[in-house]
Amino acid sequence: MYRKIISVAVILTFLIGVFGCASIPEEHKGATTGAGIGAATGAVAGALLGSEGAKTEMAVVGGLLGALAGGAIGHYAYDKKKTKEETAQQYDYKPSEGTLIRIEDVSVSPSVAKPGDKVEMKMTYAVLGVAPGKELEISETREIRYEGEMYGKPQISVSRSDGTYSSSIPLTLPMDAKKGKYSVIMTVQGPTLSDSRETSFQIQ
Repeated sequence: MYRKIISVAVILTFLIGVFGCASIPEEHKGATTGAGIGAATGAVAGALLGSEGAKTEMAVVGGLLGALAGGAIGHYAYDKKKTKEETAQQYDYKPSEGTLIRIEDVSVSPSVAKPGDKVEMKMTYAVLGVAPGKELEISETREIRYEGEMYGKPQISVSRSDGTYSSSIPLTLPMDAKKGKYSVIMTVQGPTLSDSRETSFQIQ
């Protein structure tokens, strides 16, 4: 099991809801370097992490709007929780079934927070059917909604081989965050398959 941390670029826009992107290298396995970047109007920030030989992935993080404007997105982190063999056994998977993408669990921790707190948006998902020696291009999206309207859509593009993964993106709530229930729709999207699950958290 290993852990990788990516410092992601955060883009905040109020005009036409366009989401920007920034390309940053990933750190070596087990590294924990890097600092979270706060959201600011029109600001785009990235960090070059790791050393020679580190694998490059594209990090795309949407802005925080409305009830969450002024909040901050921190590190993206993930662990590989199960191997290809362990995951295949869990799903009684056979290669003839083709590609499988399955979200197993989603959560926001803590589920009840107050302005200024940090919440972790977590999900665990399985990937199977990737060709030996290859990786599948996947995007992870966490769509944050308040009173039916979208107020954030952090997204990151990653490459995955067969196995089960757990990933997390922390969100620091702005001090003037509106109280109430926030829904978070988490999606794992591959080239031909996707899976989504919804969870929520409360700001008091």
